[in-house]
Amino acid sequence: MSKLPKIVILSGRGRHEDPWHDHAATSHQLARVLSTIGEVDLAVRSTFRSALLDLREIDLLVLNMGCPMPGYVEAGIDGTAEEWAAIQDEFIQWARHGGSVLAVHQSALALPGVDGYAEVLGGRWVEGVSGHPEIGPMRLTLAGGTHAATAGLGSVQAYDERYCNLQVAPTSQVLGWVHDDDGEPHPALWAAEAHGGRTIYSALGHDARSYESVGHQELLVCAALWLLS
Repeated sequence: MSKLPKIVILSGRGRHEDPWHDHAATSHQLARVLSTIGEVDLAVRSTFRSALLDLREIDLLVLNMGCPMPGYVEAGIDGTAEEWAAIQDEFIQWARHGGSVLAVHQSALALPGVDGYAEVLGGRWVEGVSGHPEIGPMRLTLAGGTHAATAGLGSVQAYDERYCNLQVAPTSQVLGWVHDDDGEPHPALWAAEAHGGRTIYSALGHDARSYESVGHQELLVCAALWLLS
């Protein structure tokens, strides 16, 4: 019997949660959408250290988590800095050695100061530079016919935030843009492979309403299929 592809969704919890994002709700929606790609072994896990102890068995790691919250980290409730550093380093090495990562929305803020994270992600949020206008109806304009993860898809219409001024690595392939209130385009979807694995980052997914978009669902399915191929 062949092994089913193993997908693990890391849902922001503890040091990786905040009052502005309902990671439990959005991770549930991610699981619902990704379960449609076929027979898979799919699990949602909170972002505790134990969630990454079986990295070598994971075929696709989905990051739906945020920036470490002040106070929670200092309290050391879920482990010391040294214990977390070991897990984070193992994740970076796994990704560099062929691991597949689908990272969404607030994950661009995750793991600040961790060597290699921006490389694996293919870019990141920069404090004091990146930002977003008021949440509302938005459009993600896709690059046409340039990548298997977006081939055949049209633009994505959703109710979501528009992340602007993200820092994108020159080695990443930008696959989609949002526009700010002045009409300026900003990369919000890209693919990264220069680190040795495969990553798709999408800035979409602030809350559950975004995942009601059929176009967003199609994008996630196509991205996951490419990452698992």
